Amino acid sequence: MILGDLGAEVIKVEPTPDGEMIRAWGPFDRGIGVYYLSVNRNKRSLALDFRNPEGLRLLRRLAAEVDVVVENFKPGTVEAMEMTYDALLPANPRMIYASITGFGRDGPYGTWSGFDQIAQGMSGLMSLTGFPEGEPTRVGIPISDLLAGMWAALGVTAAVAQRHTTGKGQRVETSLLAAMVGMLCVQGQRHLSLDEVPNRMGNDHPVIYPYGAFTAKDGLINVAVGTQDMWAALCRVLDLESLKDHPDFADNSGRSAHRDALRDHLNARFATRPAMDWTRTLIAAGIPAGPIYAIDQVFADPQVVHSKMVEEVEHPVLGTIRQLANPLRMDAFGGHTVRIPPPLLGEHSEEILRGFGYPDDEIAAMIDSGVVGVAGEKAK
Repeated sequence: MILGDLGAEVIKVEPTPDGEMIRAWGPFDRGIGVYYLSVNRNKRSLALDFRNPEGLRLLRRLAAEVDVVVENFKPGTVEAMEMTYDALLPANPRMIYASITGFGRDGPYGTWSGFDQIAQGMSGLMSLTGFPEGEPTRVGIPISDLLAGMWAALGVTAAVAQRHTTGKGQRVETSLLAAMVGMLCVQGQRHLSLDEVPNRMGNDHPVIYPYGAFTAKDGLINVAVGTQDMWAALCRVLDLESLKDHPDFADNSGRSAHRDALRDHLNARFATRPAMDWTRTLIAAGIPAGPIYAIDQVFADPQVVHSKMVEEVEHPVLGTIRQLANPLRMDAFGGHTVRIPPPLLGEHSEEILRGFGYPDDEIAAMIDSGVVGVAGEKAK
């Protein structure tokens, strides 16, 4: 989807008769899964019978003519399909071949399938998420799926750039597990450098305080005091000047060590005004802050609206639908990033095959034989 957002012509090849599995995941909008809608904009759909040798031969022919092949099948599947990098390379030496696996192509877990939450747990992310007295907690979106896709898209764009110099393609690989371990940042470095095992901190920053969530009159507010100057400004704004040079709170180490006591002082002041009211006051004083929103509040926020993070596109079944926009802003986008709605299964099969030079009678024969699937009235 990211590559499609950035202008690539993306052909989503799906197996008949049901397509990829997330089409069946709810909740549903008039029979179409919103999970599917969320990650499939800017793609066209070609439906093939992967169990039919003719379907696989067709797939290999298409792979010989494209710039990039992306696959995230469970281990062993592309080998059985004769769709590995090594198998396809002789016919397409400029091909970039991107693979996303659960744990990597090889190693002790190289044959394992992987899902998002498995990677969240095994990467250590869940051990860092949640409150100290609670259980390890998953992030509320499929973060390892998304990050693995982002890393793969970045790798593909780098490989395309390198191909301009070398004239050759290459293999690009990542995994759900590697994508998450690679994002452990300071928490990972704490262990590598100091042999520490970080604990869950709830809504507090692990090493800076006050930096976290506090209780305003109408809900929670995030406040990030990252410097001594910000600490002094916070004391002024909250009329807590007596705390500025208090020996327990005079520097970040003291504030972190006595964060429970300091939190009580701060919450007592924050509870007197609404979160957005405090946000404006804190921002004016040079202190980063912002309310903690529910999803409906996010899409009603004037900055989100101004940033055009929601776009409309016409769907063949649902009519006008709203979609999240790509967060990048580039002149080439022309202010619009959602060009194609998430496709119906096989919606573009015929036009895709025509684009690869197949004549209409041959396409019709493949549809009649069930090798190729189509959407709409022609679908069997």
